[in-house]
Amino acid sequence: MSNSHVKRHQSFIKPTLFGVFQKLIGKGRALPAVRDQTRQRLHFDPADFSVIYAIGDVHGCHSKLLEAKQKIFDDFSRYTGTALIVMLGDYVDRGVSSKDVIEHLSRPTPANIKQVALCGNHDDAFLRLLEEPDLLPSWYRFAGSETLKSYGIDVAYLLKHGDNGAVERAINDAVPAHHKKLLAEMPSMLTVGDIVFVHAGIRPGIALPEQRDRDLFWIREPFLTRGPELPLLVVHGHTPVAQPFFGNGRIAIDTGAFATGRLTVLRIVNRQAVLLN
Repeated sequence: MSNSHVKRHQSFIKPTLFGVFQKLIGKGRALPAVRDQTRQRLHFDPADFSVIYAIGDVHGCHSKLLEAKQKIFDDFSRYTGTALIVMLGDYVDRGVSSKDVIEHLSRPTPANIKQVALCGNHDDAFLRLLEEPDLLPSWYRFAGSETLKSYGIDVAYLLKHGDNGAVERAINDAVPAHHKKLLAEMPSMLTVGDIVFVHAGIRPGIALPEQRDRDLFWIREPFLTRGPELPLLVVHGHTPVAQPFFGNGRIAIDTGAFATGRLTVLRIVNRQAVLLN
């Protein structure tokens, strides 16, 4: 899948519906790049885990997430100790089952498996909508209708038949409190020894404590070309690739599951990374 295809998908919105937004509730405020609050950053000891698995961008593909998890459970049966599963963010939008993905991430994992769901730019944007409903027009232009549809919200119908607050009330009623809590508590970075897990990447050459959430969620260049420029290995998603990319101090595993049907799982043992087939 080409990057140009993804850009077209990201920018697509039905002009008629967006025109309804503008007419009924105005243009609204621009969607900020990130929430005001800096998110938590986690640090784990590599000795605590016998194997680490990373899963690329899910984007509402609940069935593919379940398949990926089963692959992990089957693979981990060959190991002892504790496994770490790192989700690289972007659980909502594009695919049809965002609600089911968030609900899945809210559930506990087996006792010998620890899971960390990192925040992606789409997850952060969805939380901003939940916290500030007047961002709806700009959020909708960015995210589209799929996530709200997964929660049973027909935006076009509500805008046509309800008052200006109908969509806001529907969102407040439809999104469970534990989903909002999960979105709010997602960390922006995880380090395990010298391996860094983030959604998008890092600003090259900048020490990790000085990295901004905005870059962790959104960066492409110069990170994609230059890599981290630090003695680190960065595992990330965000920028779709036709095949997982290994090199330049980074591993990219967003294979565009919502469009390709391929949700990539990476296994890391003793810092050796391989794809899980």
